[in-house]
Amino acid sequence: MRRDRITAELHRLEQAQADLLASHLGPLSRADRVFDAGCGRGGGSAVAHLRYECHTDGVTISRKQADFANAQARTRNIDDKVRYHHRNMLDTGLPSDAYAASWNNESTMYVELDLLFAEHARLLRRGGRYVTITGCYNDAYGRASREVSLINAHYICDIHPRSEYFRAMARNRLVPVHVQDLSADTIPYWELRKQADHLVTGIEETFLSAYENGRFQYLLIAADRV
Repeated sequence: MRRDRITAELHRLEQAQADLLASHLGPLSRADRVFDAGCGRGGGSAVAHLRYECHTDGVTISRKQADFANAQARTRNIDDKVRYHHRNMLDTGLPSDAYAASWNNESTMYVELDLLFAEHARLLRRGGRYVTITGCYNDAYGRASREVSLINAHYICDIHPRSEYFRAMARNRLVPVHVQDLSADTIPYWELRKQADHLVTGIEETFLSAYENGRFQYLLIAADRV
């Protein structure tokens, strides 16, 4: 069935994105702890654990998401190393200098970057790795475009300018070591989702236009804590 094939391909692309992010966290050992900020339903934490066999803490402001993710971890028999917490990722209460790596996957646009990066810098040990994959507007063109405003309204978020990521990291002891523009790589995802009648939300064409005119970018940024 065509619908099932489209859904399966979208899931494959989402899994590939999570795998790409996880590949930039290492090298990690079984004894290391990693932190998933804004973990949602917990998929990214599970990907990191299965890749590195490390301890993972995920944080979400949704109790329902945390309960679901913990139930899934128990079902998969990984709950001894993978745990999810109903907490604020800006003030987690987790121990300082305890984590070898941490990340945000498409969640930075919901918070102030300085507050977020300050918490990651507190949690990471010296030399620890922070990774984010995020959408940002390309302020080399000036202010946010109409497409960015529409995306903000659709997701009730506040997309940050690209330059602010690097300024906020510098203010919070995070030094970028790798930056990758994934904009072209994500276009097939949005083109496919536009064809999925059961998943389409109406924002797909806006994303495609924003990527194609260069005013919106999908970036991976990896930074080390100093």
